[in-house]
Amino acid sequence: MVILSVDYGDVRTGVAVCDKLEMLASPVGVITERDPDRLAGAVAKLCEEKRAEAIVLGLPKNMDGTEGFRAEAVRAFGEKLKERAGLPVVYRDERLTTVSAHAYLSMNDVRGKKRKNTVDAVSAVLILEDYLGYRKLNKEKEKV
Repeated sequence: MVILSVDYGDVRTGVAVCDKLEMLASPVGVITERDPDRLAGAVAKLCEEKRAEAIVLGLPKNMDGTEGFRAEAVRAFGEKLKERAGLPVVYRDERLTTVSAHAYLSMNDVRGKKRKNTVDAVSAVLILEDYLGYRKLNKEKEKV
């Protein structure tokens, strides 16, 4: 199943996608859009282009596992996205993905403006890889 992953942000939103066999998560890019309605439309268009069958949306949780105001904003965006794309939206804990993305980019000597423009897409890849691992471990239980 082709799954599109979204790392939602106030300014930049990272997007990644996996292949039909769910083996490889690849960055699609970063969408720079502040308006949630227009952003949902842009992501829905990508879903159509990539022939996605589901969307994984990174859910920012506090380190103690609770959800704050940021998670509320993500859930509200998820509802818009579900409506616009007509696809199921699955929420996945995204704690520390941005930190991991920065570490990965540092190891690969990606700096400055290029880093700023790619970190959100790398975060989307990490969210998707996490979800794909979960699906492999729970194949019998998980039906998107």
